[in-house]
Amino acid sequence: MEKITQRNVLEKWANQYPEIKRWLSHLQQKNMNAFSLYRFCEWCKLTPTQLLDVKKKNPSAGTVEKILDDFCNMNDKRFTNSFQYQTSIAVKSFFRWNYTDLAKASGAVTLEKKKPYNALNKEGLRKLWSHARNLRDRALVPFVLSTAVAKETLSRLQWKDLEENWENIDLPCLNISSEKLKGHGVGRYRGVRQVSFLSGEAKRALIDYKEWCEKRLGRKVRPEDNIWLDNIAPYKPLEYDSFSTLILRLSKEAGVKFTWHDARRWVTTCLESVGISPNWNRVLRGRKVAGSENPYSRPAIDQLRAKFREAIPTLEFTTETHAVSREVEERLKALEEFKSALTPEQLEKARRAGVQLRKQVGQPDKEEKYANCEDGTHCQRVVSESDLTTYLQTGWKVICALPSGKVVIER
Repeated sequence: MEKITQRNVLEKWANQYPEIKRWLSHLQQKNMNAFSLYRFCEWCKLTPTQLLDVKKKNPSAGTVEKILDDFCNMNDKRFTNSFQYQTSIAVKSFFRWNYTDLAKASGAVTLEKKKPYNALNKEGLRKLWSHARNLRDRALVPFVLSTAVAKETLSRLQWKDLEENWENIDLPCLNISSEKLKGHGVGRYRGVRQVSFLSGEAKRALIDYKEWCEKRLGRKVRPEDNIWLDNIAPYKPLEYDSFSTLILRLSKEAGVKFTWHDARRWVTTCLESVGISPNWNRVLRGRKVAGSENPYSRPAIDQLRAKFREAIPTLEFTTETHAVSREVEERLKALEEFKSALTPEQLEKARRAGVQLRKQVGQPDKEEKYANCEDGTHCQRVVSESDLTTYLQTGWKVICALPSGKVVIER
Protein backbone atom coordinates (compact mmCIF):
# COMPACT_ATOMS: atom_id res chain seq x y z
CA MET A 1 0.00 0.00 0.00
CA GLU A 2 1.29 3.45 -0.95
CA LYS A 3 2.44 5.50 2.01
CA ILE A 4 0.04 8.31 2.87
CA THR A 5 1.64 11.75 2.88
CA GLN A 6 0.41 15.30 3.09
CA ARG A 7 0.51 15.43 -0.72
CA ASN A 8 -1.77 12.42 -1.35
CA VAL A 9 -3.82 12.29 1.87
CA LEU A 10 -6.99 13.61 0.22
CA GLU A 11 -7.00 11.02 -2.55
CA LYS A 12 -5.75 8.05 -0.53
CA TRP A 13 -7.63 8.58 2.72
CA ALA A 14 -9.77 11.66 3.34
CA ASN A 15 -12.15 11.41 0.39
CA GLN A 16 -13.64 8.13 1.64
CA TYR A 17 -15.20 9.89 4.65
CA PRO A 18 -18.20 12.20 4.08
CA GLU A 19 -17.54 13.75 7.49
CA ILE A 20 -14.08 14.87 6.36
CA LYS A 21 -15.40 16.23 3.07
CA ARG A 22 -17.95 18.33 5.00
CA TRP A 23 -15.20 19.63 7.27
CA LEU A 24 -12.67 20.42 4.54
CA SER A 25 -15.23 22.32 2.47
CA HIS A 26 -14.93 25.09 5.09
CA LEU A 27 -11.12 25.19 5.13
CA GLN A 28 -8.42 26.70 2.96
CA GLN A 29 -5.51 24.46 3.99
CA LYS A 30 -7.07 21.11 3.13
CA ASN A 31 -4.01 18.88 2.76
CA MET A 32 -2.29 20.01 5.95
CA ASN A 33 -5.40 19.67 8.13
CA ALA A 34 -6.41 16.32 6.62
CA PHE A 35 -2.91 14.93 7.20
CA SER A 36 -2.96 16.10 10.83
CA LEU A 37 -6.28 14.33 11.41
CA TYR A 38 -4.99 11.21 9.61
CA ARG A 39 -1.96 10.88 11.89
CA PHE A 40 -4.15 11.46 14.97
CA CYS A 41 -6.54 8.71 13.87
CA GLU A 42 -3.62 6.36 13.21
CA TRP A 43 -2.24 7.08 16.67
CA CYS A 44 -5.52 6.46 18.54
CA LYS A 45 -6.54 3.60 16.19
CA LEU A 46 -9.97 5.06 15.46
CA THR A 47 -11.45 6.23 12.18
CA PRO A 48 -12.97 9.71 11.86
CA THR A 49 -16.44 8.12 11.87
CA GLN A 50 -15.66 6.17 15.05
CA LEU A 51 -14.34 9.30 16.76
CA LEU A 52 -17.60 11.12 16.05
CA ASP A 53 -19.63 8.13 17.27
CA VAL A 54 -17.74 8.04 20.58
CA LYS A 55 -18.57 11.70 21.16
CA LYS A 56 -22.23 11.41 20.11
CA LYS A 57 -22.98 8.33 22.24
CA ASN A 58 -21.90 10.01 25.47
CA PRO A 59 -21.30 13.76 24.94
CA SER A 60 -20.69 14.54 28.60
CA ALA A 61 -18.14 11.80 29.26
CA GLY A 62 -15.29 13.73 27.69
CA THR A 63 -13.80 10.57 26.20
CA VAL A 64 -12.57 12.16 22.97
CA GLU A 65 -11.32 15.20 24.88
CA LYS A 66 -9.20 12.93 27.09
CA ILE A 67 -7.80 11.12 24.03
CA LEU A 68 -6.82 14.48 22.54
CA ASP A 69 -5.28 15.59 25.85
CA ASP A 70 -3.19 12.40 25.96
CA PHE A 71 -1.96 13.05 22.42
CA CYS A 72 -1.03 16.66 23.19
CA ASN A 73 0.69 15.90 26.50
CA MET A 74 2.78 12.89 25.49
CA ASN A 75 6.51 13.04 24.83
CA ASP A 76 6.88 11.12 21.58
CA LYS A 77 9.70 11.87 19.15
CA ARG A 78 7.41 11.00 16.23
CA PHE A 79 5.35 14.12 16.91
CA THR A 80 6.94 17.53 17.31
CA ASN A 81 5.52 20.23 19.51
CA SER A 82 4.39 22.22 16.47
CA PHE A 83 2.67 19.16 14.98
CA GLN A 84 0.83 18.48 18.25
CA TYR A 85 -0.28 22.12 18.24
CA GLN A 86 -1.52 21.94 14.63
CA THR A 87 -3.22 18.57 15.21
CA SER A 88 -5.12 19.87 18.24
CA ILE A 89 -6.50 22.71 16.08
CA ALA A 90 -7.39 20.31 13.24
CA VAL A 91 -9.17 17.76 15.47
CA LYS A 92 -11.25 20.38 17.27
CA SER A 93 -12.10 21.99 13.92
CA PHE A 94 -13.18 18.57 12.54
CA PHE A 95 -15.60 18.08 15.43
CA ARG A 96 -16.91 21.65 15.25
CA TRP A 97 -17.83 21.41 11.55
CA ASN A 98 -19.55 18.09 12.28
CA TYR A 99 -21.59 19.87 14.97
CA THR A 100 -20.24 17.98 17.98
CA ASP A 101 -17.90 20.52 19.54
CA LEU A 102 -15.19 19.36 21.92
CA ALA A 103 -14.69 21.16 25.24
CA LYS A 104 -12.64 24.34 24.78
CA ALA A 105 -10.18 23.32 27.50
CA SER A 106 -9.21 20.13 25.71
CA GLY A 107 -6.11 19.77 23.55
CA ALA A 108 -4.19 22.61 25.17
CA VAL A 109 -0.68 22.90 23.72
CA THR A 110 1.93 25.54 24.47
CA LEU A 111 3.71 26.27 21.22
CA GLU A 112 7.45 26.41 21.81
CA LYS A 113 9.28 28.72 19.45
CA LYS A 114 12.68 27.17 18.73
CA LYS A 115 13.88 29.25 15.80
CA PRO A 116 14.31 33.04 15.89
CA TYR A 117 12.44 35.18 13.40
CA ASN A 118 14.27 35.80 10.15
CA ALA A 119 16.34 38.97 10.39
CA LEU A 120 15.28 40.97 7.34
CA ASN A 121 17.26 43.80 5.80
CA LYS A 122 17.07 45.68 2.52
CA GLU A 123 20.12 44.01 1.05
CA GLY A 124 18.62 40.55 1.61
CA LEU A 125 15.23 41.58 0.27
CA ARG A 126 16.83 43.04 -2.88
CA LYS A 127 18.66 39.75 -3.38
CA LEU A 128 15.42 37.80 -2.95
CA TRP A 129 13.62 40.08 -5.41
CA SER A 130 16.44 39.89 -7.96
CA HIS A 131 16.08 36.10 -8.14
CA ALA A 132 12.42 36.32 -9.18
CA ARG A 133 12.11 34.57 -12.54
CA ASN A 134 9.14 36.40 -14.01
CA LEU A 135 7.06 39.59 -13.83
CA ARG A 136 4.50 37.97 -11.54
CA ASP A 137 7.05 37.08 -8.86
CA ARG A 138 8.85 40.42 -9.29
CA ALA A 139 5.51 42.10 -8.57
CA LEU A 140 4.44 39.75 -5.80
CA VAL A 141 7.47 40.25 -3.53
CA PRO A 142 7.27 44.09 -3.24
CA PHE A 143 3.46 43.78 -3.13
CA VAL A 144 3.43 41.79 0.11
CA LEU A 145 6.33 43.82 1.54
CA SER A 146 4.19 46.93 1.07
CA THR A 147 0.66 45.72 1.84
CA ALA A 148 1.26 42.99 4.47
CA VAL A 149 -1.36 40.81 2.79
CA ALA A 150 -1.46 37.30 4.29
CA LYS A 151 -0.88 34.17 2.20
CA GLU A 152 -4.50 33.05 2.52
CA THR A 153 -5.73 36.43 1.25
CA LEU A 154 -3.31 36.49 -1.69
CA SER A 155 -5.14 33.57 -3.29
CA ARG A 156 -8.44 35.49 -3.10
CA LEU A 157 -7.39 38.97 -4.22
CA GLN A 158 -9.13 40.50 -7.22
CA TRP A 159 -8.32 43.61 -9.25
CA LYS A 160 -11.46 45.29 -7.87
CA ASP A 161 -9.84 45.28 -4.41
CA LEU A 162 -7.54 48.04 -5.65
CA GLU A 163 -8.57 51.67 -5.61
CA GLU A 164 -10.26 52.81 -8.83
CA ASN A 165 -7.76 54.28 -11.30
CA TRP A 166 -4.99 52.99 -9.05
CA GLU A 167 -2.35 53.19 -11.78
CA ASN A 168 -2.51 56.99 -11.69
CA ILE A 169 -2.68 57.43 -7.91
CA ASP A 170 0.29 58.00 -5.64
CA LEU A 171 0.28 55.20 -3.03
CA PRO A 172 -2.96 53.55 -4.23
CA CYS A 173 -5.20 51.94 -1.64
CA LEU A 174 -5.92 48.22 -1.34
CA ASN A 175 -9.27 47.76 0.42
CA ILE A 176 -10.05 44.11 1.18
CA SER A 177 -13.39 42.85 2.50
CA SER A 178 -13.63 40.60 5.55
CA GLU A 179 -14.62 37.54 3.47
CA LYS A 180 -11.08 37.41 2.04
CA LEU A 181 -9.32 37.79 5.40
CA LYS A 182 -8.71 35.56 8.40
CA GLY A 183 -12.04 34.36 9.81
CA HIS A 184 -13.84 35.10 6.53
CA GLY A 185 -16.12 37.69 8.13
CA VAL A 186 -17.78 35.24 10.52
CA GLY A 187 -18.36 35.84 14.23
CA ARG A 188 -15.83 38.16 15.83
CA TYR A 189 -14.28 38.77 12.40
CA ARG A 190 -17.49 40.25 11.00
CA GLY A 191 -16.97 43.67 9.43
CA VAL A 192 -13.16 43.57 9.62
CA ARG A 193 -11.39 44.99 6.56
CA GLN A 194 -7.79 45.41 5.54
CA VAL A 195 -6.84 48.84 4.26
CA SER A 196 -3.29 49.04 2.99
CA PHE A 197 -1.32 50.81 0.28
CA LEU A 198 1.07 50.12 -2.58
CA SER A 199 4.45 51.79 -2.37
CA GLY A 200 5.84 53.34 -5.54
CA GLU A 201 8.01 50.31 -6.30
CA ALA A 202 5.13 47.89 -5.66
CA LYS A 203 2.82 49.89 -7.94
CA ARG A 204 5.33 50.02 -10.80
CA ALA A 205 5.95 46.27 -10.61
CA LEU A 206 2.22 45.55 -10.48
CA ILE A 207 1.58 47.69 -13.58
CA ASP A 208 4.21 45.68 -15.48
CA TYR A 209 2.61 42.43 -14.31
CA LYS A 210 -0.88 43.62 -15.27
CA GLU A 211 0.32 44.36 -18.80
CA TRP A 212 1.82 40.85 -18.93
CA CYS A 213 -1.53 39.35 -17.83
CA GLU A 214 -3.43 41.23 -20.51
CA LYS A 215 -1.05 40.05 -23.23
CA ARG A 216 -1.34 36.43 -22.12
CA LEU A 217 -5.13 36.54 -21.63
CA GLY A 218 -5.64 38.44 -24.88
CA ARG A 219 -7.93 40.95 -23.17
CA LYS A 220 -8.07 43.61 -20.50
CA VAL A 221 -8.17 42.27 -16.96
CA ARG A 222 -11.64 42.49 -15.41
CA PRO A 223 -12.38 43.77 -11.89
CA GLU A 224 -13.54 40.30 -10.83
CA ASP A 225 -10.38 38.57 -12.15
CA ASN A 226 -7.97 37.20 -9.57
CA ILE A 227 -4.76 39.21 -9.46
CA TRP A 228 -2.28 36.36 -9.06
CA LEU A 229 -2.33 33.75 -11.82
CA ASP A 230 -0.37 30.71 -12.95
CA ASN A 231 2.37 31.54 -15.43
CA ILE A 232 1.25 28.93 -17.95
CA ALA A 233 -1.98 28.54 -19.92
CA PRO A 234 -4.85 28.51 -19.14
CA TYR A 235 -3.59 31.02 -16.50
CA LYS A 236 -5.79 29.85 -13.62
CA PRO A 237 -5.82 31.71 -10.28
CA LEU A 238 -2.85 30.77 -8.13
CA GLU A 239 -3.99 28.46 -5.31
CA TYR A 240 -3.11 28.74 -1.64
CA ASP A 241 -0.50 25.95 -1.58
CA SER A 242 1.19 27.38 -4.69
CA PHE A 243 2.20 30.50 -2.76
CA SER A 244 4.07 28.33 -0.24
CA THR A 245 5.89 26.47 -3.01
CA LEU A 246 6.71 29.70 -4.82
CA ILE A 247 8.33 31.48 -1.88
CA LEU A 248 10.13 28.32 -0.72
CA ARG A 249 11.78 27.99 -4.14
CA LEU A 250 12.60 31.70 -4.37
CA SER A 251 14.05 31.79 -0.86
CA LYS A 252 16.21 28.73 -1.53
CA GLU A 253 17.54 30.04 -4.86
CA ALA A 254 18.37 33.46 -3.39
CA GLY A 255 19.89 32.03 -0.22
CA VAL A 256 17.68 34.35 1.83
CA LYS A 257 15.41 32.97 4.56
CA PHE A 258 11.95 34.44 3.97
CA THR A 259 8.29 33.56 4.49
CA TRP A 260 5.11 35.45 3.68
CA HIS A 261 4.65 36.08 7.40
CA ASP A 262 8.07 37.74 7.46
CA ALA A 263 6.62 40.29 5.03
CA ARG A 264 3.91 41.18 7.53
CA ARG A 265 6.52 41.65 10.26
CA TRP A 266 8.56 43.85 7.88
CA VAL A 267 5.61 46.17 7.24
CA THR A 268 4.67 46.29 10.93
CA THR A 269 8.21 47.24 11.94
CA CYS A 270 8.50 49.94 9.27
CA LEU A 271 5.19 51.49 10.31
CA GLU A 272 6.13 51.39 13.98
CA SER A 273 9.32 53.28 13.12
CA VAL A 274 7.23 56.31 12.10
CA GLY A 275 5.08 56.16 15.22
CA ILE A 276 1.86 54.76 13.74
CA SER A 277 -0.81 54.00 16.34
CA PRO A 278 -1.47 50.32 17.21
CA ASN A 279 -5.07 50.58 15.95
CA TRP A 280 -4.02 51.97 12.58
CA ASN A 281 -1.35 49.29 12.33
CA ARG A 282 -4.04 46.66 12.85
CA VAL A 283 -6.17 48.18 10.07
CA LEU A 284 -3.19 48.02 7.69
CA ARG A 285 -2.66 44.35 8.60
CA GLY A 286 -6.34 43.38 8.41
CA ARG A 287 -6.93 42.74 12.09
CA LYS A 288 -9.87 43.62 14.33
CA VAL A 289 -9.75 47.16 15.68
CA ALA A 290 -10.91 48.00 19.20
CA GLY A 291 -12.43 51.36 20.14
CA SER A 292 -12.49 52.78 16.63
CA GLU A 293 -15.77 54.08 15.25
CA ASN A 294 -15.05 54.11 11.53
CA PRO A 295 -11.49 53.25 10.55
CA TYR A 296 -12.53 52.58 6.93
CA SER A 297 -14.09 55.94 6.03
CA ARG A 298 -12.55 58.05 3.26
CA PRO A 299 -11.06 60.65 5.69
CA ALA A 300 -9.57 57.85 7.80
CA ILE A 301 -8.11 56.17 4.71
CA ASP A 302 -6.52 59.46 3.63
CA GLN A 303 -5.02 59.85 7.11
CA LEU A 304 -3.65 56.32 6.89
CA ARG A 305 -2.17 57.07 3.48
CA ALA A 306 -0.40 60.15 4.84
CA LYS A 307 1.08 58.13 7.70
CA PHE A 308 2.04 55.32 5.33
CA ARG A 309 3.90 57.86 3.18
CA GLU A 310 6.21 58.63 6.11
CA ALA A 311 7.31 54.99 6.19
CA ILE A 312 8.16 54.77 2.47
CA PRO A 313 11.94 55.48 2.84
CA THR A 314 12.17 52.62 5.35
CA LEU A 315 9.71 50.33 3.58
CA GLU A 316 11.04 50.31 0.00
CA PHE A 317 13.99 48.08 -0.83
CA THR A 318 14.31 47.39 -4.58
CA THR A 319 16.53 50.44 -5.20
CA GLU A 320 19.58 51.12 -3.07
CA THR A 321 19.37 54.67 -1.70
CA HIS A 322 21.72 56.86 0.30
CA ALA A 323 21.11 59.60 2.82
CA VAL A 324 21.70 63.16 1.68
CA SER A 325 23.71 65.59 3.77
CA ARG A 326 22.10 68.34 5.83
CA GLU A 327 23.62 70.89 3.43
CA VAL A 328 21.88 69.29 0.46
CA GLU A 329 18.59 69.06 2.36
CA GLU A 330 18.79 72.77 3.20
CA ARG A 331 19.46 73.65 -0.43
CA LEU A 332 16.55 71.52 -1.59
CA LYS A 333 14.26 73.11 0.99
CA ALA A 334 15.36 76.59 -0.06
CA LEU A 335 14.75 75.71 -3.70
CA GLU A 336 11.24 74.44 -2.96
CA GLU A 337 10.40 77.57 -0.93
CA PHE A 338 11.78 79.86 -3.62
CA LYS A 339 9.84 78.10 -6.38
CA SER A 340 6.58 78.12 -4.38
CA ALA A 341 6.84 81.91 -4.02
CA LEU A 342 6.96 82.47 -7.80
CA THR A 343 3.97 83.07 -10.04
CA PRO A 344 3.46 80.58 -12.92
CA GLU A 345 4.89 83.16 -15.35
CA GLN A 346 7.95 83.74 -13.17
CA LEU A 347 8.43 80.03 -12.70
CA GLU A 348 8.38 79.41 -16.46
CA LYS A 349 10.86 82.22 -17.00
CA ALA A 350 13.05 80.77 -14.26
CA ARG A 351 12.98 77.32 -15.89
CA ARG A 352 14.28 78.83 -19.13
CA ALA A 353 17.09 80.42 -17.11
CA GLY A 354 17.80 77.39 -14.93
CA VAL A 355 21.40 78.32 -14.11
CA GLN A 356 20.41 81.69 -12.67
CA LEU A 357 17.60 80.15 -10.61
CA ARG A 358 19.89 77.56 -9.04
CA LYS A 359 22.53 80.21 -8.38
CA GLN A 360 19.99 82.24 -6.35
CA VAL A 361 19.39 79.36 -3.98
CA GLY A 362 23.06 78.72 -3.27
CA GLN A 363 24.16 76.29 -6.00
CA PRO A 364 27.83 76.31 -7.21
CA ASP A 365 29.19 78.63 -9.87
CA LYS A 366 29.98 77.29 -13.34
CA GLU A 367 33.65 77.08 -12.44
CA GLU A 368 32.74 74.54 -9.73
CA LYS A 369 30.76 72.32 -12.07
CA TYR A 370 31.17 68.57 -12.21
CA ALA A 371 33.03 67.19 -15.22
CA ASN A 372 29.96 65.34 -16.52
CA CYS A 373 27.51 68.14 -15.84
CA GLU A 374 26.16 69.75 -19.00
CA ASP A 375 24.41 72.78 -17.54
CA GLY A 376 27.22 74.03 -15.31
CA THR A 377 25.60 73.17 -11.98
CA HIS A 378 25.54 70.22 -9.59
CA CYS A 379 23.02 67.91 -11.34
CA GLN A 380 20.84 66.98 -8.37
CA ARG A 381 17.09 67.44 -8.49
CA VAL A 382 13.92 66.72 -6.55
CA VAL A 383 11.25 65.07 -8.70
CA SER A 384 7.87 63.47 -8.13
CA GLU A 385 7.42 59.72 -8.42
CA SER A 386 5.39 60.11 -11.61
CA ASP A 387 8.36 61.78 -13.35
CA LEU A 388 10.99 59.36 -12.03
CA THR A 389 10.85 56.83 -14.88
CA THR A 390 11.60 59.48 -17.51
CA TYR A 391 14.68 60.68 -15.61
CA LEU A 392 15.97 57.14 -15.02
CA GLN A 393 15.77 56.43 -18.75
CA THR A 394 18.00 59.42 -19.47
CA GLY A 395 20.89 58.58 -17.16
CA TRP A 396 19.73 59.87 -13.77
CA LYS A 397 19.96 57.74 -10.62
CA VAL A 398 18.10 57.76 -7.30
CA ILE A 399 19.90 59.24 -4.29
CA CYS A 400 17.15 58.99 -1.69
CA ALA A 401 13.40 59.26 -1.07
CA LEU A 402 12.20 62.23 0.98
CA PRO A 403 9.42 62.08 3.62
CA SER A 404 7.30 64.25 1.30
CA GLY A 405 7.11 61.35 -1.14
CA LYS A 406 9.40 63.04 -3.69
CA VAL A 407 12.73 61.59 -4.80
CA VAL A 408 16.23 63.10 -4.93
CA ILE A 409 18.04 62.16 -8.16
CA GLU A 410 21.48 62.85 -9.55
CA ARG A 411 22.95 62.59 -13.03
